[in-house]
Amino acid sequence: MTDQLEVTARTERRALADLLDSVGPDAPTLCAGWSTADLAAHLVIRESDPFGAAGILITPLAGRTRVRMDALIERLGYDRLVDRFRQGPPSWSPVRFGAVDRAANTGEFFVHHEDVRRAQPGWERRQLPATLEDFFWRRVTSGGRFLFRRAAVGVLVSRPEGETVRVRRGEPTAVLEGPPSELMLYMFGRKGVAQVDLRGPAAAVESLVHAPLGV
Repeated sequence: MTDQLEVTARTERRALADLLDSVGPDAPTLCAGWSTADLAAHLVIRESDPFGAAGILITPLAGRTRVRMDALIERLGYDRLVDRFRQGPPSWSPVRFGAVDRAANTGEFFVHHEDVRRAQPGWERRQLPATLEDFFWRRVTSGGRFLFRRAAVGVLVSRPEGETVRVRRGEPTAVLEGPPSELMLYMFGRKGVAQVDLRGPAAAVESLVHAPLGV
């Protein structure tokens, strides 16, 4: 399983880079206000510029990250920026190690790959390997406790095989059901494109639909 997931992280990187190449710098993404050029700059800064990347997780520093993204786009240009992402992190980065790459990038690259794919017309859901869906299920059931923290209701996540896990306590409770990859997209805020079923008391469903999710 480990080897397959390490390959998946690298495969998603290449596939995302190829897609960024094919759609060009001005294509839309699901990241609010970001073009594909913005997303490419985010990906490069995330793994090669610790100073600039601080604003990804620390909201007061987001302006610093935006400035460094703009500077990187201007300095490298889109094609070189995408190539930089395709080549992977710098030699000093711990993400160059397979296990760290798998943990840090498998979900990140999947979500951002779908940010580009699903912002284009005619997209269809990909059929992913069972090992990858299992990996995402573990991420959903562990990370969901943080990513659903701002929901005002209880939340159960359920996969088609029937396994159900509570990721947020509270009543009433909404049940979010779907393939783990789609649950991942939903809990990272891609609600409009995630192919999931949402059921439970009307008040719980309505609350979760409008809850701010993600980091």
